Amino acid sequence: MEERKTPAVESTAESELPLDRQVRLMSPTRMVVRRFFRSKLSLVGLAMVVGLFLFSFVGPLLYTQWGEIQLDESGKTEYAVSETTYTVDGVEYTVRQTTEKSLKDNFLAPPSAEHILGTDNEGYDIFVRLMYGGRISLTVSFIAVFVITVLGVLLGGVAGYFGGWVDNLIMRVCDVLICLPGVPILLIISTLLDASDIDAKYRIYLLMIYLTLFSWPGTARLVRGQILSLREQEYMVAAEAMGYSTSRKIFKHLVPNVMPQLIVQMTLSLGSMILYEATLSYLNLGVKAPYAAWGTMINIISTNQDILQNHLNVWVPAGICIVIAVLGFNFVGDGLRDALDPKARR
Repeated sequence: MEERKTPAVESTAESELPLDRQVRLMSPTRMVVRRFFRSKLSLVGLAMVVGLFLFSFVGPLLYTQWGEIQLDESGKTEYAVSETTYTVDGVEYTVRQTTEKSLKDNFLAPPSAEHILGTDNEGYDIFVRLMYGGRISLTVSFIAVFVITVLGVLLGGVAGYFGGWVDNLIMRVCDVLICLPGVPILLIISTLLDASDIDAKYRIYLLMIYLTLFSWPGTARLVRGQILSLREQEYMVAAEAMGYSTSRKIFKHLVPNVMPQLIVQMTLSLGSMILYEATLSYLNLGVKAPYAAWGTMINIISTNQDILQNHLNVWVPAGICIVIAVLGFNFVGDGLRDALDPKARR
């Protein structure tokens, strides 16, 4: 029998094809990055956030003329003379008393070459305190959001995967924490801290620890809802058949699929935490003098109407920094949400 030979099909390498016929596969990470940087709003938000970080953390290393708690005591000496008249046995005596008083000529000083944004009512350089205040506000917000995310992923992942009484227990704890009145408890904690010998610089960190302990239920609910739907997928059935451990199935297969939503929520939560920290500082529950945060720099207008009306350079820059930070994180969060959307075609 004559054997039929099938002609060999010549394979052409991809590199030999014309440019218009070459197909380049793009990884999911590269696709997300490409979508993110296509959005002009995302780039604006990223520039705002990076600019604030450079201003807060690199700025004090370059601008060393004044320190965070350094007063400009270059003042003049004033002599106040007071006269008191006494009459003794019909004879009048006049007593003159001279009092020496040191004046700060930099008190509420306007912007100048020596003080870029002027000074506040205590004689501190506003520009320097703005940089150091940004360090505290940004650091506290990032630490709080990180701890909230870790607690939410751990407890939400366990609740969503095991279900049953474990799910009911964790969710009831979440319900109790959500129902607790936040501001009254903060006032009580702040009073206890005032009575202790804790350094004023670390008060805000203790308050933010409280916030993290009572703010993780939202993240836990998000993770639980996502895992409840993901654990019934085919790849989870395959992982079960392969005999993988529970921890591997949760943190290797389920949690990575929830990360896109978590990243977006973390980014948006950063703006909320900065507002929360500013509110606490404005209510005099945050950083205490002589240290500063953006909220404490605005707090001064609550007790001094003259500064509110006539010295905008004292409190307006801190408000602008808060607005830039919140808008920047929200813009980045919106960009990540659109970039991580699997339904997006562009």
